[in-house]
Amino acid sequence: MDLLSIKNPSFVKKMNVHEMEQLSAEIRKFLIEKLSATGGHIGPNLGVVELTIALHHCFTSPKDKFLFDVGHQSYVHKILTGRADKFDTLRQYKGLCGFPKMNESEHDVWETGHSSTSLSAAMGMAIARDLKKTDAHIVPVIGDGALTGGMALEALNHIGHEKTNMIVILNDNEMSIAPNVGALHNMLGRMRTGGKYNKIKEEFELLLKRIPAVGGKVASTVERMKDSLKYMFVPGMFFEEFGFTYLGPIDGHNFDELIQGLEQAKRTDGPVLVHVITKKGKGYKPAETDTVGSWHGTGPYKMDTGDIIKSENEPPAWSALVSETVREIARADERVVAITPAMPVGSKLLGFASEFPDRMFDVGIAEQHAATVAAGLATQGMKPFLAIYSTFLQRAYDQVVHDICRPNLNVFIGIDRSGLVGADGETHQGVFDIAFLRHIPNMVLMMPKDENEGRHMVNTAIQYDSGPIAMRFPRGNGLGVKIDTELSTIPIGTWEILKEGTDAAILTFGTTIPMALEAAEELELQGISVKVINARFIKPLDKKMLNELFQENVPLLTIEEAILEGGFGSAVLEYACEAGQHKIVIDRMGIPDKFIEHGSVTKLLEEIYLTKEEAIRKIAALVPEKQGERA
Repeated sequence: MDLLSIKNPSFVKKMNVHEMEQLSAEIRKFLIEKLSATGGHIGPNLGVVELTIALHHCFTSPKDKFLFDVGHQSYVHKILTGRADKFDTLRQYKGLCGFPKMNESEHDVWETGHSSTSLSAAMGMAIARDLKKTDAHIVPVIGDGALTGGMALEALNHIGHEKTNMIVILNDNEMSIAPNVGALHNMLGRMRTGGKYNKIKEEFELLLKRIPAVGGKVASTVERMKDSLKYMFVPGMFFEEFGFTYLGPIDGHNFDELIQGLEQAKRTDGPVLVHVITKKGKGYKPAETDTVGSWHGTGPYKMDTGDIIKSENEPPAWSALVSETVREIARADERVVAITPAMPVGSKLLGFASEFPDRMFDVGIAEQHAATVAAGLATQGMKPFLAIYSTFLQRAYDQVVHDICRPNLNVFIGIDRSGLVGADGETHQGVFDIAFLRHIPNMVLMMPKDENEGRHMVNTAIQYDSGPIAMRFPRGNGLGVKIDTELSTIPIGTWEILKEGTDAAILTFGTTIPMALEAAEELELQGISVKVINARFIKPLDKKMLNELFQENVPLLTIEEAILEGGFGSAVLEYACEAGQHKIVIDRMGIPDKFIEHGSVTKLLEEIYLTKEEAIRKIAALVPEKQGERA
C-alpha cells in the first residue's frame, strides 16, 4: 500500500495476517531508505515493526493509550498515524520529531526522550481513567534496558500493589543503546529460553483441579507444592511477585502469537505484562548483526552497504578524546576507574573497557546508581571518572548534591553532549548543567576551548584532590588543533586572555569562543577594541581577572551555549553585585528561557540569536561613544 496516503491507523484493524506481513515489509523498506538520508534511530524501529502493527490491530488509538518508553522506537507508530509524508524532514529543523510529540498528533499521548518513564506516566493515566470511569486500555511499551531504571521498578511496585488494569508490553531485544548488563538482564535471558511459562502454569493448575478434595491438610500441601513448582519455572515469577499476570515469551515478529497474546491480555483483569522477544535492526543486515550498539542511532548511511557517511579527515570526536585521555592516565594511575550508565559506545569507553576490564563499570540505565557508585569508590581512595551525557546527568541531580558534593568526594564527572546537540531536540539539549551544578557547594565546573586544552583539563580533573570536579564538552568533533604530547594541569579558577582590547570584553568558553573571536575581529574594523577572555572555569570564577576588568571600567558581554537563567552570565552578575560594582555594564547572550526543539545546531543558534552578528550588535550598543572616550 501507499504509506504516504495513510491518514489514521484504523485500516490496520481490518487487515489479516498476510496483509500485515506485507505492510511490515513495506514499512521496513521505507525506513531503511528514508533514514539513510536523514539518519535516526533505525535499529530500535526495525525491531518493533510487527509489534506496532499488532498494537494498532488489537487496540484503538488514541482512545487506547500507547506510551513508548524512551520514544526512539516510535517511527512505525508515526507512519501508521499519518506522518509518513514528513519523514524526509525527520529530526531536521522545523521537521518531524524523532520522538513522540503531542503537538504532532493526537496519537502521541506521552512525550519521551529519557528512559524508564512510561510505566509511571501510564499509572497516572490509568488512575485518571478509573476516576473518570472510562474504559480505555493503557499500554506502555518498555524495553528490557529501560526496565533496569529505578523509576520503572518503582512503578511496577505501585501498579502491582494497586492491581491496576494495565497492559505492559516488555519489548525484549536484549539491547538498549548498548548490550544490556546486570542481574535483571540475566533473568530476562533465562525467561527467553525457559519456554512458554503460561502454558506450563495452566497445565499444572488443570492437573491440580483433577485431584479429588480429600481434606484441608492435603489441600494445603498441594498448594505449597504448586507454589514450589512455580519457582522451578523461572520465567514470569519475577513479574508475578510484583502482582502482574505474565504472558510470554512471545515471538515479536509473529503476528499470530502477538495478536493471541494481546487479545488474552485484554481479557485479563489487573496488571498484565506481555513479554515480547524482538530483534533489533530486524530486516537490515548491518543493523541486525550489530553487537555493540552502533546501529541504535546513526547519521546518514549508504543504503546498499550500511557504511556510515562521514566527512574525511575529521578531527577527533570529543567523547573519544576525553575517554582516551582518561585511558592514557589510567596506565600510570591504578586508582582511575570509569563508570557509564549504559553509554559505553556513545562515551567512547570501549577502548578503556578492553584495556582495563576490571576498572570499567557499565551499570545499565541507572544514572542515580552510577553517581553514587562513583561516590562510594571515591571514599576508598579511587579516582572515578563518571562519563555521562548532560541530559542524563539531570536524572542524578540529588546524588550529585547529596552523595558527591556534600561529602566533598573526588569524583570526576565528564559531561558529554553539553550545549545544543541538534537532531535529538528538546529532551537531549545539554543546556541546563551549568545552572543545576554551579550553585552546589564544593563543585568545580570547567569547559575547554579546544581538544588540546581538553586533554589538559582531563589531567587536571584526575590530579585534583580537593573534591568533585566536572568538565563539560560538546557533541561532535574538535577543532583540529595541534595536540601536546605531554599532559599538564591548569590552575583551578584561572582564565586566559585570547585577544587584548580596551573598549569592551567578551567572557566566554567552549564552543562559543571562535564566534567571539570573529566578532571581536570585525568590531576592530569598526574602531571598537574588544578583549576576548577564555573563561574556562565556570566555577570558581577568576575573580582576580574580573576585578581587573572592573578597574578598567569596560562593559562586559558574557556568551554561553547554555540556559541564561542561573548560568555563567548570572554568576558574573552576582559577583559584580558582591564586589559592589553596581555601575559596571554587563550584558549576556545564551539560551533563552524555553525548550529548544530539534534541528541543525547552526539553525538553532540562528533562531535564538546566539551568533557572531548578535555579539557585534550587542557590543556596538554597549560602546556607542568613540573609541577611547569612555570615562
